[in-house]
Amino acid sequence: MPQTVALLAAASGDQGPGNTLRIVLLASLVGAVLLGWFLLRGYRNDDNND
Repeated sequence: MPQTVALLAAASGDQGPGNTLRIVLLASLVGAVLLGWFLLRGYRNDDNND
């Protein structure tokens, strides 16, 4: 396992922050969509509960 960690660390050093920023951006977009869905679903008119 330590060899795998060292190999990944060496490989990621050549690429810079591009992949990390891409993952953070994608995760934040998915989180924003999920948060919007969660908040907006409470505003639906649900007439079945009357």
